Amino acid sequence: MEDRKEYLEEGKGFLGIELGSTRIKAVIIDDAFRVIAQGSHTWENRLEDGIWTYAMEDIHGGLRAAYKDLLENVSAEYGAVIRSYRAIGISAMMHGYLPFDADGKLLAKFRTWRNTTAHEAAERMTALLKHNIPDRWSSAHLYDAILRGEPHVREIRFMTTLAGYIHFRLTGEKVIGIGDASGIFPIDGKTGDYREDLLAIFDEEIADRGYPWKTRDLFPRVLKAGAPAGVLSAEGAAFLDESGTLVSGIPLCPPEGDAATGMIATNSVRRRSGNLSAGTSGFLMAVMDEDIRTLHREIEQINTPDGSPVAMVHANNCTTDISSWVSLFGEFAEMAGAPLDPDELYGMLYRKALQGDGDAGGIFAYNFHAGEFLAGMERGCPLLVRRPDAAFNLANFMRAQLFGTIAVLRLGADRLREEGVALDFITAHGGLFKTPGVAQRMVAGAFRTPVRVMETAGEGGAFGIAVLAAYMLRENPDENLPDYLDGRVFADAEAAVAEPLEEDMESYDHFMEGYRKGLAAERAAAEAL
Repeated sequence: MEDRKEYLEEGKGFLGIELGSTRIKAVIIDDAFRVIAQGSHTWENRLEDGIWTYAMEDIHGGLRAAYKDLLENVSAEYGAVIRSYRAIGISAMMHGYLPFDADGKLLAKFRTWRNTTAHEAAERMTALLKHNIPDRWSSAHLYDAILRGEPHVREIRFMTTLAGYIHFRLTGEKVIGIGDASGIFPIDGKTGDYREDLLAIFDEEIADRGYPWKTRDLFPRVLKAGAPAGVLSAEGAAFLDESGTLVSGIPLCPPEGDAATGMIATNSVRRRSGNLSAGTSGFLMAVMDEDIRTLHREIEQINTPDGSPVAMVHANNCTTDISSWVSLFGEFAEMAGAPLDPDELYGMLYRKALQGDGDAGGIFAYNFHAGEFLAGMERGCPLLVRRPDAAFNLANFMRAQLFGTIAVLRLGADRLREEGVALDFITAHGGLFKTPGVAQRMVAGAFRTPVRVMETAGEGGAFGIAVLAAYMLRENPDENLPDYLDGRVFADAEAAVAEPLEEDMESYDHFMEGYRKGLAAERAAAEAL
């Protein structure tokens, strides 16, 4: 404890902060990449005038509250007062829209990744550029504002993501990590910058509107992992730390999006590696050898923090519905006079699924609380369907629920396979994998790929961006990011690996045959109800 107190007070730690959708988390890691302190703040987005947003006062106040909580925890545990760090990193939700004028004034409500209001603009932009532009991307929101004739567009002089904005407030630098940048506008794999050819096409498309800017001039400068991205200014130190003890001059690494820092936390940046995140939404990311050859609206191309191309398939719905069912069983257990701890209840029900029939016995669970692009659904309605001859028992019910959480991602994975995208392994993380050996085995069968679950995966994006801060100060500047992660960060990390079993692969394929047919019932329910 004394050693750590001295370590922290001498400013030797690395600080990582991530602004997630429901929690802002701050962590400090040491030279051995262990989390030695953390703090957090819970927050929620709000729906205002049809836009999912966070108010600026919530962003500023939430950031300070998370950092204050970190300092209080450090004081309580170590008796230390922190004045400095070796390096700092900022991460946040990717995508979204934060436009500013020349004086730094926000011109429109922060439009988060959750908004689908830019769908028409994204469709038109995709057709124009012949490159998939999802609804969530920053450039799609910009084009949407242009098409709607929003007057603020003429006044924009800078636009960025949430991570880019916080980094700007701390350093004054208008920069962005390449992973986060790849959710703003398409990236050129050769130059590591925005695609000049597509910028030219877009500028030509909007030329008749007479805006006093070129699109490139609005975007933050792109940096790869390891590059210096400015230092903490005196104003930035005062902005983050209301106690006034934090000093200026601390170096910051390029700010990154949550997808990129998730790749770091799961050691999934080497080519032919992948990671699967299962939370409220789900996504599968595959690091590719080369760019996608064919335009697929179902496949989004982004980049790792060091610039490798990544194919991402995203599901709006993942674990929400299965959590609701588990809660229902918990309510029954309490009514029966045998209340169960939530972790115990989840474990009991998940393990029961292993006793079910391979294909879930003719039961199909559609977890669509919201629409699902990959399944062609504009809106959702959670639905449980079973064939008349289904073996309807608890084991098959839970197996169908677990199968259903990853079914939409499997639809996307089939598209990746058609494109020749191959993976040597998938690293899985999220609450779905908390019960050892259950969902992990099912994912291995569903995706026909070995699946590993690492202890460090639970550390999340704040840990990932702290690692990137440390990487910026690496001793050997020629050491690439995959080697750094393998040889230093995760050299001694323990991981459980599930190999795909032939019986599981066949069972999930059989389940998916019925699942695809049953989408007609899901569509009818969503439209009618």
